[in-house]
Amino acid sequence: MNVKKRLKRFEEAHGHQPWALVTGGSSGMGLEFARQLAEMGCNLLLVSNQKEELEKVARELQTEHIQVIPHFQDLATETAAEELFAFCQAEHIQIDILINNAGMFFFEELTPENEAKALTMMRLHNLTPTRLCILFGDEMKRRGYGYLINMSSMAAKLPCPGITIYAATKAYLKSFGKSLYFEMRPYNVGVTTVCPGAIATPLYRLKPDLLRLGVKIGLIGTPQWLVRKALKGMMRRKRVVKPGFMNVYLPPLIAILPHGLVGGIWNKILKTNTMQQNK
Repeated sequence: MNVKKRLKRFEEAHGHQPWALVTGGSSGMGLEFARQLAEMGCNLLLVSNQKEELEKVARELQTEHIQVIPHFQDLATETAAEELFAFCQAEHIQIDILINNAGMFFFEELTPENEAKALTMMRLHNLTPTRLCILFGDEMKRRGYGYLINMSSMAAKLPCPGITIYAATKAYLKSFGKSLYFEMRPYNVGVTTVCPGAIATPLYRLKPDLLRLGVKIGLIGTPQWLVRKALKGMMRRKRVVKPGFMNVYLPPLIAILPHGLVGGIWNKILKTNTMQQNK
């Protein structure tokens, strides 16, 4: 049974059209989650710090059959989860599907100069999703149904220089989701952790030609492909979704690289960046 039919059965069983909350819903994978869920008949609460893009997406997806609410908010603050939960309560929005997708990325040596950026990433990737799972998950437990998706990454298995904080935050999300799965299972609440490899989104700031080449040769997946896999896994209540052959082959290959080689590659990257900055 496909996802659309499963969601229709969900609506029939619980007597209402499902609501999905998608963080980072104005671009990239969040936008694709919104598009596919809208096509399946879900009402949407889309949250992002990109106000104009968010409102544009809401206008495009809104139909006479579904509601789409754009909610402009910075999710990288200490109280972001509580504020978002309070908004849903005030608007009487019952969230049946929570997709913790909002994210950021930077490839840099960790220094005092970018510490603020690193702390923002930790709040966005770890603090806010954890609290959202607690708050909305508690409501789902009391109702006896619901779905949670946490977007981790293949980087959770790749603690490499340059993505020190990114890889660590994604490793936290993976561990958190895999454990939460068992805690929520007795309450009929599904928890699915998605660990994609490289995906063709603006997050990584690759040149368009490189993105197209990566997709063509199969090293980079498309958002459409990934979201289909993620939603299918969610509805089947899979614990972890790790699509793509890169998830099978790349982490073990990198794990066996000599530390000296990894260090040498990183030193070369640092030297190249320094030369470019001095031009």
